Amino acid sequence: MAIGTIGGAEVGAQLIQMLKRAGNVNLVVSVVSIAVYISISTFMIWESRKTLRSKKGAAAAPPPTAAAKKRDPSSFDHVTRNIQRWNLPPRIRLPVSGVSISLWVILLVAFVGGLFSGFLGGGAGYIRMPSMVYVLGIPTHLAVGTDLFEIIISASYGTFSHAIKGNVDILIALVMHTGAAIGAQIGAISTQYFAGPKIRLAFVPLPLIGAAIVIYTLMTGHKL
Repeated sequence: MAIGTIGGAEVGAQLIQMLKRAGNVNLVVSVVSIAVYISISTFMIWESRKTLRSKKGAAAAPPPTAAAKKRDPSSFDHVTRNIQRWNLPPRIRLPVSGVSISLWVILLVAFVGGLFSGFLGGGAGYIRMPSMVYVLGIPTHLAVGTDLFEIIISASYGTFSHAIKGNVDILIALVMHTGAAIGAQIGAISTQYFAGPKIRLAFVPLPLIGAAIVIYTLMTGHKL
């Protein structure tokens, strides 16, 4: 995924440069951010609640097989399975996730995630993690960890690309790193105690908070 993400991040960074020259970068990025964050939260609320309701209805069913336990239940599974069946060689087998899928689909998901990484900055995780779950079919707890590991590579490139363009505030980044490190440890431990749909439902407020901050900034001109 790092290969596709790096390519997308560079395209996103170039789009920012084009908007900076046009003089309307803040408005465009703000509007796109709000639309993306609200759309993702709305979809994940619908899917997670629907999945949890269906699991309650299946409580009296026979115990799941070992293969079924490995899968992460989702109301979007029918779409995910159709994507996994696309016969676009080369196909790649992901034994840890229990997924077999075309390499091109993985690269496309990574490219879109990287594009938003370069364009929206910190909002990339709101795109990439749900895409890994709903498009690739990766179990939620594995998608969270895989996304964080992949960021080590792709974010380094994205940071360098933006730094040489003068788009990085080092002081803010250092302050945010302290809180992020603590929060990451708490989040990593928490994912071990919750099933996929509950993790996705807990994820929902994050994009909404991001959208609220962008709306506040857009309307008042003041940053939180």
